[in-house]
Amino acid sequence: MGRRTLVDDLVDGLLDDILDGRLKPHDSLPPEADIAKTYEVSRLTVREALKVLRAQNILYVKAGRGTFVNPTDNWTGLDAIIKAASHGNAADQVSRGLIEVRRMVETGAAALAAKRHTPEHAVEMRKFIADMKVHHESGDLDGFVLADIAFHDTVLKASGNPFVRALLAQLGQSLYLARRETSAIKEIQRHAIAFHQRVLDSILTGDPELARRAMDEHMDQTFEDYERYVYGRKS
Repeated sequence: MGRRTLVDDLVDGLLDDILDGRLKPHDSLPPEADIAKTYEVSRLTVREALKVLRAQNILYVKAGRGTFVNPTDNWTGLDAIIKAASHGNAADQVSRGLIEVRRMVETGAAALAAKRHTPEHAVEMRKFIADMKVHHESGDLDGFVLADIAFHDTVLKASGNPFVRALLAQLGQSLYLARRETSAIKEIQRHAIAFHQRVLDSILTGDPELARRAMDEHMDQTFEDYERYVYGRKS
């Protein structure tokens, strides 16, 4: 990870101002000189930070009138969207949202994988399920999570569509943290192993609809386990 800059710090500071309600949707930002004074940075740093926020549609410009705050529904910066979704006590919204995204992408990927997988993909998926079992028995949470993610990544590779992997790669860190939260519970690990085997078996039949259904059922299980074992404990 690269070193943070003053621009990065100012972007985060302005984002916090927005999320904490000090700057509300459609509010105009203070003049650059005032922002520079408040944050003790140069006006050049302010301009660069505002450019970053505009590029993510967090801010918008009205010609001749200034720079304004966009409602979060219009934001396109992934990190900012995740930060907004998890702000305050709404972290569970992120977990649920990630499962929904995974369902949309991975059910289609499983269907494609049924038609396009190679023997090498099958070997990899079997290996990762075996690794999950080993890590489950030994209590190695990080090893289990990495094997879980690797299994799903192999399904994405087996789909033969590089855009599928690229889409979920953008969510890599968030997906890892969400998986780690749920996989800390042994019962969820057992469910995951069983459903991964079902997904693999369905892909190997070569039947796209069977594979799609198996992955969809896996996402059902993931959502139900989150609601019962994780969110239930937070409530």
